[in-house]
Amino acid sequence: MVAAARQQIGVTRLYDSAYVEMPYPGGDVPAERGVCTDVTVRALRTQGLDLQRAIHEDMRTHFAAYPRKWGLKAPNPHIDHRRVPNQMRWFERKGWSQPITTNADDYVGGDIAAWKLTGSGLLHIGIVSDRKTRTGTPLIVHNIGSGVVEDDILFAHTIIGHYRPTL
Repeated sequence: MVAAARQQIGVTRLYDSAYVEMPYPGGDVPAERGVCTDVTVRALRTQGLDLQRAIHEDMRTHFAAYPRKWGLKAPNPHIDHRRVPNQMRWFERKGWSQPITTNADDYVGGDIAAWKLTGSGLLHIGIVSDRKTRTGTPLIVHNIGSGVVEDDILFAHTIIGHYRPTL
């Protein structure tokens, strides 16, 4: 999972949140662009999980269980998997939730973390790396605005979700 996320560094060089109609299942925006959620979508696909399909199918059956932030009346397979709250809800529904702590040792490579960004209040998501800072804090592979990078942001913002995929 970490290797799949890291392989996106230098490939996805742009942050682009534009709505894109894409094939279903298995759809994706062009590899050189994307948002934070595309990092998790692409990494999980290498593990055999099509998050686009999984979230869409769950939303078709359990639409009321998902956030209603966008005024939608039905699921949309082109965008639902690219929204942080929807990914978080799906991860929770699959039992992937882990405790949210400030202990770096609680976050292992391949975990997924979500934040509420300081200042803007926007939501963000990324993959915990197997690499750490000199002080032992895991790095995060994510796209926060200038393409996919691996850096030290785990404790830079308020963590609102911590998930450990079981595939």
